Formats: sequence, structure tokens, C-alpha cells
Amino acid sequence: MSQQPQQQHVRVGVGVLVRDPKSTTGKVFAGKRKGSHGAGTLALPGGHLEMFETWHECAQREVKEEMGIDIHNVTFGHVTNDPMESEGKHYVTLFMMAEFADQDGTPINCEPHKCEGWDSYTWEELQQISDGRDESGLTLFGPLRRLVEEKPEKIV
Repeated sequence: MSQQPQQQHVRVGVGVLVRDPKSTTGKVFAGKRKGSHGAGTLALPGGHLEMFETWHECAQREVKEEMGIDIHNVTFGHVTNDPMESEGKHYVTLFMMAEFADQDGTPINCEPHKCEGWDSYTWEELQQISDGRDESGLTLFGPLRRLVEEKPEKIV
């Protein structure tokens, strides 16, 4: 088994916990990844922090690109250290929290080549998926799994 080439630098990823405005139980949106590292796993909307971009700007840009919605009340939630040795990658992932700017909005899958679609999940559902107690067969993308395992007070 050949290992992928090592990336030369730690990259910064941003994941966004976007609250579902139609949920009364604090659900957040996640989608199944396609065509990239972590394919087949459940991940939050997000991506790479671009040069000179603030964390808030990155969160807003990525959610707009991936879900077609505007977000507001963007705040910092947590950070994880995510080495992915088998994939030759290492990330520091910033988790931001946000709400729909339009409470009547509905996310769309703007990047079907990268995501199978968006569903919303409670924190408890994400914990069950992470622990393997969920019958769906889903697994969490590494940074999201680490976030769930670390159970940060600001998010839980």
C-alpha cells in the first residue's frame, strides 16, 4: 500500500455549524462528502481558509458556495488539530457557528460533485454516528469526529 505524498504545510480548514432554522432541537447541517479526501463521510459545510480572509468571511463564503444561503451571527466555536497521516495531510480546523440570515431559507446542494446533499442532525445524532451506534452506516469526517469526541462546552 503506497502512502500519498506528504503535504508540506499544515493547512487551515473551516467547518461551519449552521443551525437548521426549522429545528427546535438545535440541529445543524451536514452532508456526505464526494470526490475528495474523506469521501463517503458526513461533514459540515466548509473548506480552506484563503489568504487574507477572516474566519468569519471564510465561513460565509463556504456556506454560500456549498449551500446557497447567507448566514449571520457567525461566531467562533472550537478548534481541532487534525493530522491525517494515511492521507499525507494535516489540518487545523476552525469550527464556526452560524444561523441562516433568512429564517425561511432552505439549503440547496450547490456542489453535487463534492456533496450528496444536506440533512440536519442533532448533537446526539452526531455522537451516535461517531460512536458507531447509528444504524445508518454513516461515519463522520475526521475533523467533525474529533469535534464530537472533544465535546466542547461552547457547542454542546
